[in-house]
Amino acid sequence: MQVKKAYVADLKALHAECGSNYLRLTRILGKVEAGDSFAFPLAGNQGHFGTLLLEVVECAPYTTMVTVAQTGVLDHIIDSPRMSVHLYHDVRMAEVTDFQRQRHFSGRNRYPNPRMHQPDEKLQINRFLGEWLTHAQAFGQADVPELP
Repeated sequence: MQVKKAYVADLKALHAECGSNYLRLTRILGKVEAGDSFAFPLAGNQGHFGTLLLEVVECAPYTTMVTVAQTGVLDHIIDSPRMSVHLYHDVRMAEVTDFQRQRHFSGRNRYPNPRMHQPDEKLQINRFLGEWLTHAQAFGQADVPELP
């Protein structure tokens, strides 16, 4: 009989992803105030395929809360991705705190579970934000400096 090993959260990977996302967002947003919003049209070889929307919900001395969403050609069929991200300026990290109206992601989930979250759901959602921002930077119609 083979015993399944328990999942151990990879904190280094999560912190690295949150740090990279902080850099991506601060390069895109620059200096912001609550209420600021940005729309970046996204286009590729096949033409326009959506718009990345960033809205600064709240600014405090050590944190900024941003809503990240995307509109696209399939909005009438499926829900577009939407998330809330907290930027922690003192530690230079950005963490997804709400994704598709779900909150409080555990760093480690038992699997299977009633909501069918993956064992590393929190890391995967933060990776998705990084991939999303990188894609938007590559295909967006905005002057955003690339990460080294």
